[in-house]
Amino acid sequence: MPNAKAGPSSLEQKLRAEITGDVFFDRFNRGRYATDASFYQVIPAGVVVPRTMDEALRALAIARDDGRIVTPRGGGTSQCGQTVNEGIVVDFSKHLNRIVSLDVEGRTCVVEPGIVLDDLNRQLKKHGLWFPVDVSTASRATIGGMAGNNSCGGRSLRYGTMRDNTIAIDAALADGTPARFGEVPRDLGGINAPDNARALFREILALGEREAAEIADKFPKVQRRVGGYNLDALTPRNAANNLAHLLVGSEGTLAFSTRIELKLWPLIGAKVLGVCHFGSFYQAMDAAQHLVKLKPIAVELVDRTMIGLGRDIAMFQPVIAAAVRGDPEAILVVEFAEETRDENVAKLKQLSELMGDLGFAWTNEPRKWGGVVEITEPALQTAVADFRAAGLNVMMSMKEAGKPVSFVEDCAVPLPHLADYTARLNEVFARHGTRGTMYAHASEGCLHVRPVLNLKLEKDVKAMRAIAEEAFAMVREYKGSHSGEHGDGIVRSEFHEQMFGRRIVADFKEVKQRFDPGNVLNPGRIVDPPKMDDRSLFRYPPDYRIDDIKPVLDWSAYPGAAGGFQGAVEMCNNNGACRKLDGGVMCPSYRATRDEKDVTRGRANTLRLAISGQLGPGALSSDEMMETLKLCVSCKACRRECPTGVDMAKMKIEVLAARATTHGLTLRDRLVAYLPRYADLAARVAPLVNLRNHLAPLRALMERVAGISARRKLPAFRSDTFRVDAEAFGPADGREVVLFGDTFNRVYERENLDAALRVLIAGGYRVYVPRPADGGRALCCGRTFLSAGLVDEAKSELQRLVETYAPFATRGVPIIGLEPSCLLTLRDELLSLRNDTSAKAISAHALLLEEFLAREAESGRLALPLGPLPGKALLHGHCHQKSFAAFKPVEQVLRLIPELAVETIDSSCCGMAGAFGYGAETYDVSLQMAEVSLLPAVRKADSTTFIVADGTSCRHQIQDGAARGAVHAAQLLAMSLERGHASN
Repeated sequence: MPNAKAGPSSLEQKLRAEITGDVFFDRFNRGRYATDASFYQVIPAGVVVPRTMDEALRALAIARDDGRIVTPRGGGTSQCGQTVNEGIVVDFSKHLNRIVSLDVEGRTCVVEPGIVLDDLNRQLKKHGLWFPVDVSTASRATIGGMAGNNSCGGRSLRYGTMRDNTIAIDAALADGTPARFGEVPRDLGGINAPDNARALFREILALGEREAAEIADKFPKVQRRVGGYNLDALTPRNAANNLAHLLVGSEGTLAFSTRIELKLWPLIGAKVLGVCHFGSFYQAMDAAQHLVKLKPIAVELVDRTMIGLGRDIAMFQPVIAAAVRGDPEAILVVEFAEETRDENVAKLKQLSELMGDLGFAWTNEPRKWGGVVEITEPALQTAVADFRAAGLNVMMSMKEAGKPVSFVEDCAVPLPHLADYTARLNEVFARHGTRGTMYAHASEGCLHVRPVLNLKLEKDVKAMRAIAEEAFAMVREYKGSHSGEHGDGIVRSEFHEQMFGRRIVADFKEVKQRFDPGNVLNPGRIVDPPKMDDRSLFRYPPDYRIDDIKPVLDWSAYPGAAGGFQGAVEMCNNNGACRKLDGGVMCPSYRATRDEKDVTRGRANTLRLAISGQLGPGALSSDEMMETLKLCVSCKACRRECPTGVDMAKMKIEVLAARATTHGLTLRDRLVAYLPRYADLAARVAPLVNLRNHLAPLRALMERVAGISARRKLPAFRSDTFRVDAEAFGPADGREVVLFGDTFNRVYERENLDAALRVLIAGGYRVYVPRPADGGRALCCGRTFLSAGLVDEAKSELQRLVETYAPFATRGVPIIGLEPSCLLTLRDELLSLRNDTSAKAISAHALLLEEFLAREAESGRLALPLGPLPGKALLHGHCHQKSFAAFKPVEQVLRLIPELAVETIDSSCCGMAGAFGYGAETYDVSLQMAEVSLLPAVRKADSTTFIVADGTSCRHQIQDGAARGAVHAAQLLAMSLERGHASN
């Protein structure tokens, strides 16, 4: 990559002069746009993120005049290399994402190409409508990208493909000419279009007429056919000549879409799922042709590999336990959506009868073992759908050097041949020394099939080509399509001549030439492509090497160099689940900024490029890397919500450690990191230390010298910190527990620890608050040191904690904490810093207060005399609670309080995130994160509602942003106990 310090080029200067959106020519940002969800990497010359469509068209004109190619890009989730190229990438997803118009009665809408499918459907839902091309990447796939690929989705059996649901496309030709592509008469009578557009329309319609017989002969007769250009849209046999259908599937190679008119459908009402189990994969594939006769709206395959991987992913364990019986080789998820519940129930009955008629029963031998698990509960249906939609990422969660590779993954064959095709394909994989994973659209004969290969190895690259050639030959034999959903890009375009014949490929070239004679628009995709196995285009080219890095944490669960750190970073497959804008927590900074730099995927790509030397020497600890991670709040949401388990919070510690080693610490870093060591001293002079909050000049001075925002109050120290005069409380014969007094609650909000102590004693527990084994200051988890990259200091703190708590943990005593970020450090980072028996015991027995109480309640051991608290509690979950599945127990325990109505805020990160919200340069983004959902929900609550948040940072953000006091759940429990005592 060119030197990042070089001066701006004339092209960059021209773009910056005329575009108010982002213009990137630095190597870090260009690297972030060099990959999509394929295995390719092509560094672009520059990136433009236009604010308006006029700016996007201006970027096209400037790049064209400079002799550069242009690649339009949406969510960057293409799996074939369509959205990577060497020229200027134009990112529509940040700003060009509006619904332009909506006709509810006519069931149509016009949208900008950067709108995300889920966002579109959220806006349509209130009108009882939706756009039904429901791709698995709906949370980040843009409509423009879906049109470019001719996306299909899981329910195309009923609703068709993107092509079937696209009415018209407004676009600019490569020379800038605006044109509307839609239905036209063949004589073009009455069409209002510029002369050169009319000439183009006439020429391509003439091509369709000339080649009609060849098109009819050579185009596969399956719905899932998205390869090449849709020349069949041009032939006279069409009842309507819709020229938009030629642009659909063209991968940005023909025109620059500006607006897309869509056909909408009524929302699906009641629905049910029948999860058909099979002891034989072949039998499952053979059964698909029979199951579709019941007219379901979808039949989706999940194979044994995906089920097994899902059982190892925390977020999917509950749904698999509920929906999967035994150990099937495959399941087919059959979805019915008739108008009434009775019709759906009848369909489920027919499904069970059909499975029986096909010879399947739960008591049979494996070949014919099987049956139907009926799912009528909406929440479980959604969970099943989410699991299936995460198929690619689940498959990519394999922690080994080889990964399921996408190159023959969406071939489509007629259903009667599906069983034989998949059986023969498995034989091909075995012949080349590998195995494959299979899932997705059994109803359409389009399975996502991925052999496991390590594309860093030349032998596996050769195996990939051999498998591709043999697989595509089989597809031709069955008269199927080699490209059934994800498009062509680099990976499949070279095979068009084998699939369609030389004459049709010549037609493709003629279409490209007539649309784009200067070869400006995304060249080399569909027409004149490179070889699919050209390793110079791979994410891991032949000279790919990892720098000599000594990690500070344990990454041994992963393969590769740097003690496995390489493998952990490379778990990111660019599929972009982190770009979702609703639900869960991940990724809060991206939700605030919509910048690729600030999404987990962008950070992981930057790390991969840095550790492999592609960003120059010292990149890991560079200013640019710190800028990349500046808005990462270490919420750990990616740890749970990224299906491949990319743990950016943990990776950030490696960067901070490298940074601390090479650049030292800032004053703010030191103030935050060393808080546990000076907190007690500060408490002794609390009034003096707290003056900063009350005197504007001191706030301004602290911002200037330490970078702590003058607009933010700091937590107030108090003289009466949490101290106890004994090491044990409660009945001598009570069940033993340890109460961990973390630094934040101990020195700022001791009433939370006091409340927890009262609750545990009231429950009959013997509560230990052990003094440190070394007789020194209070214990600390080391979290603040980790936040500054001071790993050795964190180890020192944890050593003191382990020495003190190990005698309890080794005999099974629960260690209970209140602050999620501190307590959960014992479950997470502790084991990345040491793996001795004592550390493992402490990690295994570390529980948040509510986790412990919920577990006790479920086992029937909890005896708390709780009194009524009439009213409502509005509950916000700390990010780490959600990441470690520790939030639901908070809801469960609060619901034990009589007469208290508990409502949970559907919130992402509060934005405070430890010291993040105090930074002068991050204060505004911190509030942006909170304003997404948390602060508006708090402001709507009436004054009698309890606001509950277990995180110290969360409570401070709520106070600062909404002027409402929030309490820890322990305080509500203590209040309830007091009511209970008062009533006795």
